[in-house]
Amino acid sequence: MALVHRPMMQLSGMLFSLVGWVLSCLTTYLPQWKNLNLELNELEIWTMGLWQACVVQEEGGMQCKDFDSFLALPPELRISRILMFFSNGSGLLGLLVSGFGLDCLKIGERQQEQKKRLLLFGGMLFWISGITAIVPVSWVAHSTVQEFWDENIPDIVPRWDFGEALFVGWLAGFCLILGGSLLNCTICSTEVHRSSVRYTVAEQQDQCQHLETETRP
Repeated sequence: MALVHRPMMQLSGMLFSLVGWVLSCLTTYLPQWKNLNLELNELEIWTMGLWQACVVQEEGGMQCKDFDSFLALPPELRISRILMFFSNGSGLLGLLVSGFGLDCLKIGERQQEQKKRLLLFGGMLFWISGITAIVPVSWVAHSTVQEFWDENIPDIVPRWDFGEALFVGWLAGFCLILGGSLLNCTICSTEVHRSSVRYTVAEQQDQCQHLETETRP
C-alpha cells in the first residue's frame, strides 16, 4: 500500500502547493483588496490593492493609479506587501526543494534520508508560505470590518467592503498548508523498495531449498 499511496500523496501535495503559490502571487498584484461602491454614483466602483487604486466605470472600463509613496500607505497595507512577498518567495523555494525530494525523481534515489529531509523542509516552507498569505488578508479584512462598523463615521460616508483578492488569498493559504501537510505525512510512511523485496524473496527461496535438502532421507 505504501508503494501506491506515497507517490500519490506527494504529487497531490505538490499540486496543492503549486496552486496555492500561483494564487498567492495573484493575490499580491490584484487591485481588489477593498471595494467601495458609491451610492450616489452606482456606475463607479472603487477598488484598492497593495500597489494601486482603481475605479471601474461601466462605460470607460478600469482606470488605475499607482500609490506614490510606500510610507503613505496604511499600516496594514505596508505590512501586507512585505508578508505577501515573503509568502511568494518561501512558496517558490518550497517547490524547488520539495521537487528534489519526490520519490518519482530518479536523482538521489539511493539517498532516501536526504530526500526525506528535503520533503520535510519543503513542507515547512509551504506552511510558512500559507501562514504568511493568510495573515495579511485577514488583517486587511479585520481593519475593513472595524472601519465599516465605526460609529464615529457618519452613515452617509461610503464604507469599504471585502474585495475578491481577500478570498483568493484565503484559498491560497489553505492550499499551501494542505500541500505542506500532505508532503510531511509521506515522511512518516515507510516505503519498501523493489530491490529489497527481490532480495528477501530470493533469500527465503534459498532457505526453503536448504531445508528440503536437509529433510530428505
